[in-house]
Amino acid sequence: MFFRNLIFGRLKFFFAALFLILAVLVSIVIYDSYRMYGTASWYGKRFSGRKTASGEIFDPNKLTAAHKRLALGTKVIVTNLENNRQVIVLINDRGPYIPGRIIDLSRAAAKRLRMVKSGLARVRIEVIKTVR
Repeated sequence: MFFRNLIFGRLKFFFAALFLILAVLVSIVIYDSYRMYGTASWYGKRFSGRKTASGEIFDPNKLTAAHKRLALGTKVIVTNLENNRQVIVLINDRGPYIPGRIIDLSRAAAKRLRMVKSGLARVRIEVIKTVR
């Protein structure tokens, strides 16, 4: 009885550890291939000079963005689906806080995507470099 409990106890531990390792590996693969579609907006002068969630001072002339869940320091490619223009931005802030939007871009990034005038654009976000 003792040996049976010992063996089953070790097997349970082994499978629990194996499951945990696989879950971590799968989450890394999914996170690295992150792709999302939705609406982007941009923010500029009004927030210039304020601290971002990463602690940097916001500069609307830099290629940065705010995202709700991606790790600060992550680089993403944002593609404007209306004109196929792309820009690489650094996630350095949290947001957007308006329902239905998936990313807030700096004015410089919005200019590159040619969405300054409209204020909003349908975009695709793809993670290219994560911070671990």
